Amino acid sequence: MPVAVYAKRRAALLATLTPGSVLVHCAAPEVIRSRDTDYPYRQDSDLLYLTGFPEPEAWLILSKDSDGSCHELLLCRPKDELAEVWQGRRFGPAAAALQFGLPALCHDVLEQELLQALNGKQTLVFAQGAYPQLDNKLFQTLSTLRTYPKRGYSAPVHIQDLRPLTAELRLFKDEHEITLMHQAGRISAGAHKRAMQIASPGVFEYQLEAEIRHYCAMHGARQQAYNTIVGGGENGCILHYTDNNDALKDGDLVLIDAGGELFGYAADITRTFPVNGKFSPDQAALYQVVLDAQYAACAAVKPGNSSRDTVAAAIAELTRGLRDLGILHGDLPTLIAEQTCKKYFIHGLGHWLGLDVHDVGAYKVGEIERPFEPGMVLTIEPGLYIPSGSDCDPRWWGMAVRIEDDLLVIKDGHLNLTDTAPKEIADIEALMARR
Repeated sequence: MPVAVYAKRRAALLATLTPGSVLVHCAAPEVIRSRDTDYPYRQDSDLLYLTGFPEPEAWLILSKDSDGSCHELLLCRPKDELAEVWQGRRFGPAAAALQFGLPALCHDVLEQELLQALNGKQTLVFAQGAYPQLDNKLFQTLSTLRTYPKRGYSAPVHIQDLRPLTAELRLFKDEHEITLMHQAGRISAGAHKRAMQIASPGVFEYQLEAEIRHYCAMHGARQQAYNTIVGGGENGCILHYTDNNDALKDGDLVLIDAGGELFGYAADITRTFPVNGKFSPDQAALYQVVLDAQYAACAAVKPGNSSRDTVAAAIAELTRGLRDLGILHGDLPTLIAEQTCKKYFIHGLGHWLGLDVHDVGAYKVGEIERPFEPGMVLTIEPGLYIPSGSDCDPRWWGMAVRIEDDLLVIKDGHLNLTDTAPKEIADIEALMARR
């Protein structure tokens, strides 16, 4: 992503600060997997959004003086020949300044830079509680400033949370983010198609997971945006099932919720399909109810509408479909008003999507659901889950269906970023027939 994009984001963030403010944020820590091995490093999403800098042990200081003048500084690890032989190349301050477009220093001078940056400011902006090292360094600095006024020190008297500020910026995707998310969506859709093509009775859930991960990695999305869910049969009724260790059975459905991460940006797709490649009549009937609900909810994604409209559309279709199948009984308007389908539709309809799979951004303005606006990206994911023992005909027991796509709000409606993953019954069966 061009350096100017990050500079524009920092300028937009600084514009939200009152004069006499200083903002401090840090990189995510490295996480130990076991003993002396680490998980693959993933940068803090806010720092990634503001700088693009990918390394750990980095700090960002943005400040706005009382006269409105602004300053920015990145602190990062020094170049270290021995460490780089063992652990990989580092940018170092000089290269970081050139590549990421803001002044950079070695993090060895962090304490004195924090003292200088906070001294005399009225407001300190940071994500309190996000990382222990962030809290510790800042509270130590505040303590020093408060303890030694004779040295000319003056500590900020207000603390402001950074997260609502960055969340509001991140909620609206720019053209560069949209391009990446569209690419992530298409890669992930291809991975789902690959899973459909290799699924068959006797294949293990983890083998489908492996195919998805392999396909995404081979197309540039080296990490998954979240833990892959592959639930065969009744395992699909577990919303966040990630054991993925059972063999797929003939006659079952399999539910896959998986999405790759491309340069930090997530895709999030769910598809449900028959293990043997052919929907039974009952499976097709239940699946079509969910698909109709998803189409209805997606149609409501347009500027001026809100999640209130998408949820109402989905609930109406789910309720009508369940009543038609004899799973729910009673007067349709009453069933819809009482949201009786929630007995089998047991989660929310969707969420914001971006640098985090459950991305930041307020869902309400005051007490009112936030209207959709161009640039927002959200998921639409209705589902029905009927575990064994449910209060319905046993013919439906053990079925789970969820269908999820990623939608970008545009001025005249929405754009589906993941529509290349088949979801029509005929399209799924045709693809699986070519195995």
